[in-house]
Amino acid sequence: MTHPSARSRRRGLRLAAAGLATAVGLLGLAACGSDDAEDGSGTAGADHGTISVQYSWIKNEEFAGEFYADDKGYYDDAGFAGVNGVSGPDTGVAKLLSGTVQVALSDAASIGAAIANEDAPLKIIGATFQKNPFTILSLKDGADITTPEDLKGKKIGVQDSNASVFEAILNANGISKDEVEVVPVDFDPTPLMEGKVDGFMAYLTNEAITVELAGHEVTNLPYADNGVPYVAETFSVTDQYLAENRGLLKDFLVAEIKGWTDVFKNSTEDTVGLITKFYNKAASDNADGLEATFGALDPEKTGKGLEAEKLLISTPDTEANGLFTITDELKAQTVASLKAAGWEVSVDDLFDTSIIDEIYEEQPELKAYLP
Repeated sequence: MTHPSARSRRRGLRLAAAGLATAVGLLGLAACGSDDAEDGSGTAGADHGTISVQYSWIKNEEFAGEFYADDKGYYDDAGFAGVNGVSGPDTGVAKLLSGTVQVALSDAASIGAAIANEDAPLKIIGATFQKNPFTILSLKDGADITTPEDLKGKKIGVQDSNASVFEAILNANGISKDEVEVVPVDFDPTPLMEGKVDGFMAYLTNEAITVELAGHEVTNLPYADNGVPYVAETFSVTDQYLAENRGLLKDFLVAEIKGWTDVFKNSTEDTVGLITKFYNKAASDNADGLEATFGALDPEKTGKGLEAEKLLISTPDTEANGLFTITDELKAQTVASLKAAGWEVSVDDLFDTSIIDEIYEEQPELKAYLP
């Protein structure tokens, strides 16, 4: 399926910057308290009311775990009257700071940039994607870019909103900007298929699959494996909300773990069916939203996207430590990757994974997410 409106895809830093200063000022006015704030323990029989969670993109396979948590009643069991998933594209930064949403499924680049540039009081408390989905996509019968060195002398299509992240892969591999010709593009990979660019900044879970389904053999140069490893689809909150709602967040993350465990334990076909159900509801409820604009989901692409993202979610570290955990090594790598993109933050500025670590200390059985 072609997504004509994909140019809207995660105009991450633009959205993060828009209204950010105002949002920081409003943070103190946001209602963030909860009854279980003081002891910080997720409790059976808790009443957390309703919270809103900002999704980074449309309601597709990226949020399959959230759909299972809703459909199977895991949110209900955790004490939530409702968990309102808000369709993107949106980094969630401004909405977190204004209190419009309580949790954002964002990424380390957007959260890190807001902290570095605006001193935004935000934290990443866990990450679904252990590997970010960025790739330099090329055609096997074309430029066939297999190593960072292959970027030299090539025309690479890069979206304006991703310019800093593209610069990070150059910096991480000692490549000068003068050695690569950057061609401004949107998120539609047609320029690559038409030979107008040699490589294209894409997502392993999206455009790379689109080009493959169009009949091309593709080569991927994943950022995570080529000097720019950082976490994505991060559970991000404000410092204040974290301090005042540890029990709520603990219960929320347990429900999320159960939901994403179902993604791994159920068949791709069954999960695609559930994704389609939530996507169609979003399209029906919001005629002006991107879900309605895109039309019907392509089951084949959705299934391939789901399988691709599992490779970004499940690693030897998550198998040992549990979903959403972030090792000290990966935290340090994330911070180094952000520095290569021009955003300087410390590990302590960016991360607080104490809740997810506490969950697995108390409930180690939750680590077993694989079938």
